[in-house]
Order: sequence, then structure tokens, then C-alpha cells
Amino acid sequence: MTQELAPTRAGQPAPHPAGWWRDAVIYQVYVRSFADSDGDGIGDLQGARARLPHLAELGVDAVWLTPFYRSPQADGGYDVADYRAVDPLFGDLADADSLVREAHRLGLRVIVDIVPNHTSDQHTWFQAALAGGDERDRYHFRPGRGTNGELPPNDWESVFGGPAWTRTAAGDWYLHLFASQQPDLNWEHPAVHTEFESILRFWLDLGIDGFRIDVAHGMIKAAGMPDIGQREQAKMIGAQVLPFFDQDGVHEIHRSWRRLLDSYDGERIGVAEAWAPSAERLALYVRPDELHQAFNFQFLTCAWDAAAMRRVIDESLAATTSVGATTTWVLSNHDVVRHTTRYGDGERGLRRARAAALLTLALPGSAYVYQGEELGLPEVDVPDSLRQDPAFFRGDGQEGLRDGCRVPLPWSGDSAPYGFGPGGSWLPQPESWKSLSVAAQRGNPDSTLELYRSAIALRRQLPGLGDGALEWLVGPEGVLVFARPGFVCTLNTLERELTLSAPGRPVLSSTALEIHEGVVRLPGESCVWWAA
Repeated sequence: MTQELAPTRAGQPAPHPAGWWRDAVIYQVYVRSFADSDGDGIGDLQGARARLPHLAELGVDAVWLTPFYRSPQADGGYDVADYRAVDPLFGDLADADSLVREAHRLGLRVIVDIVPNHTSDQHTWFQAALAGGDERDRYHFRPGRGTNGELPPNDWESVFGGPAWTRTAAGDWYLHLFASQQPDLNWEHPAVHTEFESILRFWLDLGIDGFRIDVAHGMIKAAGMPDIGQREQAKMIGAQVLPFFDQDGVHEIHRSWRRLLDSYDGERIGVAEAWAPSAERLALYVRPDELHQAFNFQFLTCAWDAAAMRRVIDESLAATTSVGATTTWVLSNHDVVRHTTRYGDGERGLRRARAAALLTLALPGSAYVYQGEELGLPEVDVPDSLRQDPAFFRGDGQEGLRDGCRVPLPWSGDSAPYGFGPGGSWLPQPESWKSLSVAAQRGNPDSTLELYRSAIALRRQLPGLGDGALEWLVGPEGVLVFARPGFVCTLNTLERELTLSAPGRPVLSSTALEIHEGVVRLPGESCVWWAA
């Protein structure tokens, strides 16, 4: 039976000033897995610079680089020993400067990670703290509980598993919400504020266009560091209410950083990696005087279900609209199983992933693309003997399986490392990836790469896409239908094909379509863009 579409309601966002980030498509580069220039099997800044034309051809607006700072690499560079130096593994400061200049020449902005919740245990501050210096107050050292101080100061647990405390040789304990090599900073200490303002200026002066703020919700801990009272394992992405996450005090830090960013020309931005219990709490991070974007993890974790997707979309748009911000949509990143696999793996997973990509790029706001999703890469089952995720070795914490989404990209060729670099790759690439490489997909109109390129190009060309309004239309059960000015998007989450009246002229589809006399046979697990 042919289904007719009818409007149900419309929501108009609050007036807002212009800003490039409000509808930007931003590409995440996991540096060690993007491109290798020197043959050591590990991606680096020179390799990333050489591959920037791929991003320009893809049509994205900006690139986000994961940490390349000097680090012992206990957690993939998120354990920083020197925030102003490039780790030799990735190059040197001249390479960073060259990458930024080349990106700008190609019309790409550059966002870098900043890691303010914790340092490496090899940072000069922490080494001095262990030696008994005044720097101890810049971290969280506490006496233990029990008869001889043999028990941790409280019952907090690390995201990576086990107690969030490690005992020192002197007998006291220090806090680390992640690995023991990542001691948490004490943001109640003024020296921490001063140091990070200086670090931000260092990179802004080099030309960086913004910062992705790691654990933006974690810098302030509840007064007195109270026990949780029950075993509550903190998750990498979750909606828990915990005394060490999403405390109100973090917002004053972000306000001070916003003032710093606004003091530079060129619309420099701050992006919060914040895990909040609700869309309303997350929206607090993007109030007009705070950060510019916050990752929408509720959308990332949403099941493949039309009703659930609509609920998350509505809640997200309502929350960000209430503070005059836009929503930032993301499907994958370096910490989660790739959505091609999350949605079902194999052909089903790819079919759904392609449809989800078109849904994401049609929604109001900004979108992030994790490297390799434009190729339809699946998660890789990395052998246990080759895993490097620190959580993998702690057993009872985060699943520790993040290596599978960090396998180096395939660029070209019929055998590993598929053009990743002149040597091997630090994690093994599957043989099946030869058909998923950039070279294998480029120019093939049915490929996932060309689907992404077409979608991003149309997103720029069609005036109704990007930032703006969304209006839900009534469609069959299991189908999401919404309109934007001059545009309609249909997402069929069901396995079966449906027949409905074509809402316009098809301009892009995640799979082949059949239309006859204004009636479309909408394939199962597909998304179609229509010019209304």
C-alpha cells in the first residue's frame, strides 16, 4: 500500500550568530593509524600532511588530530609528558607547523586534542610531586584508609578497571580516573589554570583553529571526594551520575577558555568530549559563553531503531536549541566499536552504516567523520597478543577492545600495509581490506567513499542542509521522514522494502532505488535524500 507523507510539527531554532563550526563536517585523524611517512609502521605528522588532499577531496571543513605530544604512550598519547613538544614517534614541532600550514592552504581548519584532566606520570610536575615537592598540590594525593593506610582513600574506580587510586612508595595514594600512568590534575590549584592557559596560547599562536577537550567533564571532583557507596564502574560513554564527572565547577573552566579563544581572530573553537547523564546536562557545555560543540554520545550509542533514533534526535535538538547552540552528530571514534560492526557486521552492517551516514549528514548541525568510516571499514578482531589498549590488561573495567577501531587505514595496493607507509603497520590489517582501500573505491559510484563525497558535496550545495530547522513528516512505522527547506530525508530502518509516494526528486540514496510514476520502492535499511 502506498503511504502518503504529512507534516506533524515544526521546530524553529533560536536566532544565532554565524559560525563555521555550526554546520561543519570535521574529520577525525587518529594520527598513529592514518599514514606513515618513515616506515616504522606508525602513522606520523608528515604522513598525515601528505594525505591531506584526501580530506580536501572528501569535502570536509576541518581535521581533528589526536594527541601527538611527547608521551610514554601508555594510553595512545593521552598520557602527556610535555604539552608543547611533539613526540619523536610522530615527528617534531616543524612537522606540526607544516601540517597546519598545508591544511590551511587546502582550505581545511585544524583542531588538536588537549588533555587537561590528567598528565603522564612522567610529566615533570608529577615526578617532582613524587619527590615531595610543592607540585604535590597540583594532583590529588591522599592518605589511605585502614589501620596502616593500606586501603584506597575512597571507593572510586578507574574507567579502565580496578581502583582509581595507586599507592606511592611513601605510602600515600594518588588519583587516576584512567590508567595508573595518568594521574589526575587538581584543578582547584591556580598553577594548573595558568599552565593550561599558556599551553592553549602556544598552539593558538602556531595557528591551530581549535581544541577537542579530552574528558571535558572530569576536571572538577565533588568536594570531599565522597564514596559512591556501591560498585559503580565508570564507563567510557555512559549516563551515570558520579562524584568525579560532570560537576558544575567544570563550567567556569570552560568559560575562561572561551574568553581566551574569543581573544584570537579566526573563530577558534572548543569541542567538549563530555559524558553527561542527559541531553540537558550536555547542553550546558555549549551555552553562549562556554564551548562551541559537544559530542552527542547519546546519538552514537542509539540502537538501530526508528523510534529510539527520533527520540534521541528530538531530545538533542531541543537541548541545544534551548541554549542557542547546534548539535554535533557522531557515529564512531577511536574509543568505540566502528558502527559498521555495531549495526550488525557484514553486508547488513555496511548497509545500515551507509544509511546512517546519510541520516547524520542531513540532520541540523555539525557532523564528525572518524577516519575509515568513509571507506565502510568494519571493526577488526585484533589478536590478544597484539592488543595495546591499557584497559585490556585490567580485566574488570572498560572492555579494553579499542584496538579494533584503530587499525591503520588502507590506501592502495593488494597486500598489507595497503599504502599506509613504506614498512608494515603497528596493528594487522585484514586481507579483505584490499577491496576497501581509497584507491579501490575512488571513482566507483557504488562505493562508500563516493557516497560520502557526494553527500558532503550536496550538503554544501543544498541550501536546506547544515544548520537550521527540521520538520518531522508522518511515514510508515519503522521509517523516519523529515523535511528541511527544499529537502526531504527518508530512513527505512526495517529489513523489508516499503512502497510510498516519492516526496520529491531523489538526489542521493544509500542503495539502488526503483521509482515508477511517482511511487518509490524504498529498500530495507536504506536512506534517501530528496529535493522537494
